[in-house]
Amino acid sequence: MNVLTIDLEEWFHLLDYDATRTEAEWGKFEVRIYGNTERLLRILEDTGSRATFFVIGWIARTYPDLVRRIAEKYPVGSHTENHQLVWQQSPAQFREDVRASVRRLEDITGRKVDTFRAPGFSIRPSEAWAFETLAEEGITVDSSIFPAPASHGGWPGFPASSPVLVQGNGFTVKEFPVSLKRLAGRSFVFAGGGYFRLCPYPLLRRWTRENPDYHLSYIHPRDLDAGQPMVPGLPLVRRFKSYCGLAGAEKKLRRYLTEFSFTDLRTAVDQVDWASVPTVRIQE
Repeated sequence: MNVLTIDLEEWFHLLDYDATRTEAEWGKFEVRIYGNTERLLRILEDTGSRATFFVIGWIARTYPDLVRRIAEKYPVGSHTENHQLVWQQSPAQFREDVRASVRRLEDITGRKVDTFRAPGFSIRPSEAWAFETLAEEGITVDSSIFPAPASHGGWPGFPASSPVLVQGNGFTVKEFPVSLKRLAGRSFVFAGGGYFRLCPYPLLRRWTRENPDYHLSYIHPRDLDAGQPMVPGLPLVRRFKSYCGLAGAEKKLRRYLTEFSFTDLRTAVDQVDWASVPTVRIQE
């Protein structure tokens, strides 16, 4: 089972750079979300692929027509209202952010929103409380766990890189972590965002084939936009992460989705035997 997820963000939604971190800065940049989303929709259509779109509430508020068009064919989930890291918010702020995004997306699409992804996969062990909040706000399916060290979060001790049940007192959330490759004693992501752009295609294909039971990939519209401007003042390392591999990414994704069949999270939920998956118990 191969699952494809798309984080619907603009090209300037960079989490670790103060000049683009909040809504106050976003209106200063060129609008590229329409063209980049159209590119992704064409690829999905041409390859017969399915995907779940995790949408920022700000995107939905600013471009509701685009989100309605996506929702006509593909499941839509919350990527929070304002694209802020979970660990940068208090529990109360996080709740309000999730609630606002879910309500906005439901109002725009006319459909129930019960799927969530945290920006930057920023639910760490210290933010395990977020799962109870998600459940209380109607979220039943999550894909926020990066089961390895990561720039913005990461949960290295997470018991699996395959579907698990996250449970606490009175709630259960179905979790779909990002897939990992273990090599030389280390675990790393190879099929998402910048990792996807940088991974040579022969390795991408080989490692995907090694996990026929479960493989989850993610992509951003900007990952395929070779013509996007350079964000001013980016540090060298961040510039490399954001811009390396853009030129060949669209061709690589088309090949990837042609060679492998990908589905969305809504379909994947029905394909998992939830009685046999591991359980992560959240301590209250």
